[in-house]
Amino acid sequence: MAKLDLNRVSMPRQDPKLRARNFNEVALGYSSEQAQAEASRCIQCPKHPCIDGCPVEIDIPGFIKAVGDGDMPEAVRILKDKNSLPGICGRVCPQETQCEETCVLAKKEAPIAIGRLERYVADWERANMGLINSPVIQPTPTGKRVAVVGSGPAGLTAAADLAKLGHSVTIFEALHVAGGVLMYGIPEFRLPKDIVQAEIDYVASLGVEIELDTVVGKTISVDDLLNSGYQAVFLGPGAGAPMFLNIPGENLNGIYSANEFLTRVNLMKAYKFPEYDTPVKIGHRVGVIGGGNVAMDAARCALRLGAEEVYIIYRRSEVEMPARREEVENAKDEGIQFKLLTTPKRFIGNDQNWVVGVECYKMELGEPDASGRRRPIAIPGSEFIIKVDMVVVALGTRPNPIIPSTTEGLETTKWGTIVADEVIGKTTKPAVWAGGDIVTGAATVISAMGAAKHAAADIDKYLRAT
Repeated sequence: MAKLDLNRVSMPRQDPKLRARNFNEVALGYSSEQAQAEASRCIQCPKHPCIDGCPVEIDIPGFIKAVGDGDMPEAVRILKDKNSLPGICGRVCPQETQCEETCVLAKKEAPIAIGRLERYVADWERANMGLINSPVIQPTPTGKRVAVVGSGPAGLTAAADLAKLGHSVTIFEALHVAGGVLMYGIPEFRLPKDIVQAEIDYVASLGVEIELDTVVGKTISVDDLLNSGYQAVFLGPGAGAPMFLNIPGENLNGIYSANEFLTRVNLMKAYKFPEYDTPVKIGHRVGVIGGGNVAMDAARCALRLGAEEVYIIYRRSEVEMPARREEVENAKDEGIQFKLLTTPKRFIGNDQNWVVGVECYKMELGEPDASGRRRPIAIPGSEFIIKVDMVVVALGTRPNPIIPSTTEGLETTKWGTIVADEVIGKTTKPAVWAGGDIVTGAATVISAMGAAKHAAADIDKYLRAT
């Protein structure tokens, strides 16, 4: 894992001791002076490798130049030409492994802080809507209707792109609010809900209708959509079913899946109990199993909700951690303790069936596995116990089978993901496309958006030919 590079204009942040006990946003954003100073570092190289590193192909040098010139309406126009969710992407996308990794400056010094500048532009737009007088160009209606399943990053992106092309789009969302994982999975201190809602409102302003409380596969089927006047369907429901360790004691009280824990905290606002009536029990000593961004989110939520000690229990070393470097550093600064090269063997309960400990193996790293990371191997006789009174299992997610199981002709893999063309997202069922985690398994917000953009372009091509 690359060391966090601090040779750029620093991002102002809350003090770790203060933020560890509140849900306010950790990163505070650039000032105009800081944004222009960072933008001035861009050398406007002729080949623009940063664009190649962006899954949604934003004109990165273009919007950065506009920021540097102080032309914020132009920066907004360029950014939103390709990305309908810049306030979200600027906060949660792993730019360090995408556009910033391919930045020419990354070879010799710190790359341009592309994500921070993207966030700055998006936030400027929200604060200065009255200063943007660009005429809204209404596309010529095509008379074609598209159903989009899911209102997470893939669904919102596909819907926005298709609406901009003149198609009539309806999003069908299973939950009572739109946003998918952006609402239920990512904590307020990393992605404020008002930012997500503002991006959703923008998509709706394009003419997209959003139907809530509609579980496709149960309330209505994909075939029902195709038979009721929709000429195409895009499936972007994400992958919301949790994965578990399958070890003894996993059904003890006090053990949550990360999905349940974060949904209670984020979407159901358990962090505001009793103002909101969904409680969540927090232990004094909390163990979080996993090393990804979701594990960091769960651990940092538990700390903010009153846990005295929080442990990240991860079977590899820090180098192999899939979490963003920034989130690992934030967690450390806030006091999260890392139990590395450690994996659970069993959970231990008391007479009331509440978890009181996790017995673990110490691990060593062997040869690389299919992921390219060194395979963790348990050391015989190395068992030891970590005392905990709450556990969050954050091992990743898999797709819910409800749509494939109710849709004839939709082929899936052995992992439950939908088989789709890796470029355009076309599935084995006519007039149905898919993108995001339902195809790839759990991945990033921006990769889901990139898949949705390619699928939307192919849907448009299909609709115009029929």
